[in-house]
Amino acid sequence: MGDPLTAAGTDFVEAVAGFATGVVVLTVRDGRDDLGTTVTSFMSVSLDPPMVAAGVATSSYLTEVLNRRERWAATVLSSGQRALAGRFAAEGRPSARILLASAPHHRGGRSDALIPESGLAAIECETRQAVAAGDHTLFVAEVLAADYIARDETPLIRVNRRYLT
Repeated sequence: MGDPLTAAGTDFVEAVAGFATGVVVLTVRDGRDDLGTTVTSFMSVSLDPPMVAAGVATSSYLTEVLNRRERWAATVLSSGQRALAGRFAAEGRPSARILLASAPHHRGGRSDALIPESGLAAIECETRQAVAAGDHTLFVAEVLAADYIARDETPLIRVNRRYLT
């Protein structure tokens, strides 16, 4: 079938660009542990090569892990995944394996990160640059693979600390 990223071509980047204000679950494997968080600062940065950026609170443990683990996954959530977004946003959350235990998921072939099997799009990335930006760090990453793209879903959007319906 070939490389999913090549197969998706610019359609993938356009799809991610369309979800720029959507809610994304970012996951990374750190040794034996799986970590993840909900991010609302996620956008397409470049078409060639395909690149995205994700903003993560600099003071978070996830930022520490992303600074030593270059590969990670991002899943753009659909409007029906509000509960999943909430689980990954909760303070003191457990391992991503526990958060995804009741939802179908798999490990990404390039990142080894956990990827929920439903959502609008799931991608695997490799950080190319980390940029300090106020109280957040922007992880600028090249897209290594598109796990899936579902065009028939509506994105989960969060504005002013509320989900839009």
